[in-house]
Amino acid sequence: MRPYNFSAGPAVLPEPVLAQAAAEMLDWHGSGMGVMEMSHRGREFISIYEQAEADLRSLLAVPAQFRILFMQGGGLGENAIVPLNLSRGGQVDVVVSGAWSQKSAAEARRYADVAVAASNETDGHTSLPAPASWQLRDGARYVHLCSNETIHGVEYQQLPDLAALGCSAPLVIDCSSHILSRPIDWQRVGLAFAGAQKNIGPAGLTLVIVREDLIGHALPVCPSAFDYKTVADNGSMFNTPPTYAIYIAGLVFQWLKAQGGVAAMEARNIAKAELLYGYLDRSGLYRNRVAPEGRSRMNVPFFLHDERLNDSFLAGAKERGLLQLKGHKSVGGMRASIYNAMPLDGVQALVAYLKDFAQRHG
Repeated sequence: MRPYNFSAGPAVLPEPVLAQAAAEMLDWHGSGMGVMEMSHRGREFISIYEQAEADLRSLLAVPAQFRILFMQGGGLGENAIVPLNLSRGGQVDVVVSGAWSQKSAAEARRYADVAVAASNETDGHTSLPAPASWQLRDGARYVHLCSNETIHGVEYQQLPDLAALGCSAPLVIDCSSHILSRPIDWQRVGLAFAGAQKNIGPAGLTLVIVREDLIGHALPVCPSAFDYKTVADNGSMFNTPPTYAIYIAGLVFQWLKAQGGVAAMEARNIAKAELLYGYLDRSGLYRNRVAPEGRSRMNVPFFLHDERLNDSFLAGAKERGLLQLKGHKSVGGMRASIYNAMPLDGVQALVAYLKDFAQRHG
């Protein structure tokens, strides 16, 4: 049996997807070519791309007025690409809820007048700034929100309704670490972007889902390959896209549909998160510092009360086939990332190990 991989990203992929990719490595559907060998403009790859785009639109119920772009650059790249396309050099409001939104604000300042609308930095990024408390400017071109912070483990389960807050700016969400784990309310979103390497596929692919009226306003300094209008007008084929990553993403989309779609995955993710958080809250050896109403279903950081046991904990976990549980270097402790591809069995195995370790060291 394969180990359970709790890495935050690049992360675990569904085993059937890996098996299919292995079977098709040398010859995709009788074409005589592997996907990595195909021209990105050839009919074989275009059919892969078109199916992937259609399946993603179906899974997330993306409305017709949104374009789906398959890009490169990752989440850090989009921190620059979004203001290059949407800010017009004007005002941008950012909600700081953790390390990733801090990076977003810093990068956007290179191209726009950025203000922090709200921040949870004073409590160590363990709660969520309530939307009613956000200080939003009338002239903001957009409001940036990282809806799930991978490092600190906080997640907005409900996206804010900016219109109800009296704000006419579009909401931009970095949903890299929760995409396809739950539905997205497109009435509240102008643009969503996500690096694929957490919940979709290999590193190198970045998905951008953007409302059409927000396309076509890039700053003159924006590279043409990162101009949303150029990418959209060329069907994501202006430059050579990450073809193999798109292929794997397409297989993951098909796997998700076979599992029952996003609604079914959300129910599974709730069950996994409740199991893990429930044990951590009852335990005397471990603690999770995030306020219950703001806890991420995808990324669960936790700490041992006696951190001198950290190395022993990680060594024992590896012996049990529980991998990549060490927390991010900036915060320490442990972190279990339980994305769509992590089965309930994996979380059950982790909880069993947590109990056993606590009995021996508690």
